[in-house]
Amino acid sequence: MKKWILAAAISAALTACSASNVSTSLPQGVSLVETVTTTESGVGIPYKKYQLANGLTVILHQDKSDPLVHVDVTYHVGSSRELPGRSGFAHLFEHMMFQGSENVADEQHFKAVTEAGGTLNGTTNTDRTNYFETVPSNQLEKMLWLESDRMGYFLPALTEEKFEVQRETVKNERAQRIDNQPYGRMGERFNQALYPAGHPYSWPVIGWPEDLNRADVTDVKHFFQRWYGPNNATLTIGGDFDEAQTLAWVNKYFGEIPRGPEVTAAPKPLVTLDKTRYISMEDRVHLPLLRMAFPTVYASHQDEAALDLLSNIIGGGPTSLVYKNLVKDGYAVQAGVSHPCQELACQFSIYALANPARGGELSDIEARVLESIAEFEQRGVTDDDLQKAKVQFEANTIFGLQSVKGKVSTLALNQTFFGNPDMIAYDLTRYANVTKEDVMRVFNTYIKNKPMVVMSVVPEGQTQLIAHEDNYVAPAPQVAEQAVTGLEIVEAVAPSFDRSIMPTPQAAPMITVPVLWTDTLSNGIDVMATTSTETPTIELMIYLNGGHRLVDVKQAGLANLTASVLNESSQLRSTEELAQALEMLGSTVSFGASTYQSYVKVSALTSHIDETLAIVQEKLFKPGFNSADFERVKQQHLQSLQHMQSDPNYIANSGFDALLFGDNTPLGISSEGTIASVSALTLDDVKGFYQQQYRAGNAQIVAVSNLMQPQLLSKLQGLSSWQGESSALPALAAMPALEAGTVYIVDKPGAAQSVIKIGQRAMPFDATGEYFKSYLMNYPLGGAFNSRINLNLREDKGYTYGARSYFSGGSEQGLFQATASVRSDVTAQALVEFAKEINRYQASGMTDQELAFMRNSVSQSQALDYETPYQKAGFMRRIQRFNLDPNFTQTQADIIRNIPKEELNNLASAKLQLAEMIVLIVGDKANIEADIKALGYPVRALAL
Repeated sequence: MKKWILAAAISAALTACSASNVSTSLPQGVSLVETVTTTESGVGIPYKKYQLANGLTVILHQDKSDPLVHVDVTYHVGSSRELPGRSGFAHLFEHMMFQGSENVADEQHFKAVTEAGGTLNGTTNTDRTNYFETVPSNQLEKMLWLESDRMGYFLPALTEEKFEVQRETVKNERAQRIDNQPYGRMGERFNQALYPAGHPYSWPVIGWPEDLNRADVTDVKHFFQRWYGPNNATLTIGGDFDEAQTLAWVNKYFGEIPRGPEVTAAPKPLVTLDKTRYISMEDRVHLPLLRMAFPTVYASHQDEAALDLLSNIIGGGPTSLVYKNLVKDGYAVQAGVSHPCQELACQFSIYALANPARGGELSDIEARVLESIAEFEQRGVTDDDLQKAKVQFEANTIFGLQSVKGKVSTLALNQTFFGNPDMIAYDLTRYANVTKEDVMRVFNTYIKNKPMVVMSVVPEGQTQLIAHEDNYVAPAPQVAEQAVTGLEIVEAVAPSFDRSIMPTPQAAPMITVPVLWTDTLSNGIDVMATTSTETPTIELMIYLNGGHRLVDVKQAGLANLTASVLNESSQLRSTEELAQALEMLGSTVSFGASTYQSYVKVSALTSHIDETLAIVQEKLFKPGFNSADFERVKQQHLQSLQHMQSDPNYIANSGFDALLFGDNTPLGISSEGTIASVSALTLDDVKGFYQQQYRAGNAQIVAVSNLMQPQLLSKLQGLSSWQGESSALPALAAMPALEAGTVYIVDKPGAAQSVIKIGQRAMPFDATGEYFKSYLMNYPLGGAFNSRINLNLREDKGYTYGARSYFSGGSEQGLFQATASVRSDVTAQALVEFAKEINRYQASGMTDQELAFMRNSVSQSQALDYETPYQKAGFMRRIQRFNLDPNFTQTQADIIRNIPKEELNNLASAKLQLAEMIVLIVGDKANIEADIKALGYPVRALAL
């Protein structure tokens, strides 16, 4: 993660920092390490850093802009702490830590956080594992109780049964995210070749299946004892809280946990290769992919910044050499260069998705990449290269600090890896000081004529496309005799209070929706906005009602293709020139389209909004409609459609929509279109749709910025000259009759998982009527992690990584669906369990306990709804699009509090008739069909 701040732009809003260690009255055993406060110059995130007697680092960051807190516990342990042949422990343990502790019952962690209106998760990477919750501010003590109980009192609740269920869950996660995904196994194969045998990055974070099978519950216990001590953890809290009270709670709940074994920093020898290594694999993909990488340094190494800038120059976007030589010329559908860094190692990474229409040979792609690298050496580094790369990174950091979670994550990461939460000013200086000579030096040191790893991923049966014959085979991994070394058994200390009592939350915070204002430009365009002074940025969306719904189904994909063309050149400047101008501002302008709207998304620093809006108007009012742009974008679109045919989730979504809404309506055909429909589109079609869609009469604007109403309106005056009446939507064709009870199978031979979708058409969106009430009704069935469906299929049976059900609605139609990706061998069993849960809920409805859980969870979660500009913009767009009363959330709150259980259960009875639903399964037909037929379902093959 790179830390950038644009000092001049944010000095008024993001203040930085001076450190002191002034002592105040603290709980016994708590030491103040430093106080970082605001100053008039410089930038940063203010915080206080403490340490408990047991070594736990505590960081507190105050942000009272919203009534919420974000709690993050980061342990300095990831897959790099594992031993050869013992991979997957860190990630498996992340799952285990949600399965209860001595005083927190099985599944209670999810239930307690969700019922409190919060969100939670955990993540594992090579070097750290973190657990985090965002909750209303009155729930902070409860979060500290939960986190401390699993830190200090996890082992008494560890059982063989829990271990086996979570091992199956991890296998399902691997099947869903790796084995059943296009290019899913590329990363782990690549790292085996890039890193020497036994290097901690040479195995995947999720682990090798054979290593997971080798593990036992004792290994898991030892892993916890070795790495999960408070002295190897950082607790970071950000948001609206009382500092003294919070520190007292932290000391109460964490202070008695014994210190764990000592943890020392892992060595960081630079990775080197003796020669270029070529490897390849066949996969169920359409687009051949070339991946190349040079080993370089490690995170925060003195050469990291210059290597970052080098990667940006060679392949960081439309102005880069790789884009010019591969994408612009049509040899690649996508290509790019980056320099991802981890704690122990970085790599200068290059990828390109070859265009089969130009042959798709990866040897040609490799040659063009190497020519681009050679061209860089001849061309050198320009002042603009340095400036645009720096501005881009700086602006990205500002946008990353728009949420409490973003700031907490930054503090926690810097403390964990560098022992210093306050790295922003340091990084700003580090990157600002990079010179042309530095960039050329690192190019010569790490890239020029250096060995690399080159991997080809080609469609099955097309090995003639690989870049080079394989010359490297990864050695068979060794298996360490012990799963954990350096283990010291530390006995738990009896707590001085009754830890079994869950803390009672304080009074719920006052939830206030953003203060909105509305106005109209002189040409009739509605503007809805709110002022947020947390960062000096502006997020502006220009919505154009219509989108895919405005298009004849025979031209499906036209709305998306038109938006893509508008992302290219104007009449005044080329694509590259426009991209360069935006990069120099640190701004983004993106055209896009969805089912019911086209849109222009604008993100900019407020200081650069005038220049950015000038570019918006140039692209919007003077599009280039260049034939070369059109042909390239159309070809990329077609190749993307071909590629998505290998994605089981895309196939399932497309097939389910077609069954529910018919292939003669825009609702039943993806807004991306089909290969046939896009192939037939012409540049004249794009010009015609532009004239129909991009009119002032279709436009509405939503904005979140630090500008007041008069200031923002003055900035938008350039859009006042926009003309054109609104466009009427064509009539929607009749919906098809559903063959209820039928199971449709889309065959995906060899699929590791089956994607299951069960559902029917349902009501369109409303904010306070039957649709909203059905959302509440579904919540205990499949709307939360601890819903009936997920607890059954994931936690009890181990069939899936996750299962859910939900209602989704637009302005004309909606749907209900229950869905999961399950192991192929339990497809029929999973279908039985889905049916059992839906039928039981339809017949008996929710319990009193589930009703109370739903009321608490949904009502309290509203405290989290308006934190980021993106959330605020989404809230305003719902009001605009569906013409809602601005106070609709108050009506929703009344419904949540008062709706009778009987009314919700009546909705369940009416809306969840399984006999009226259809089933779609994308999976290996040969392996699953017989078992499904044995259940008595009529089965039909579906070809897409």
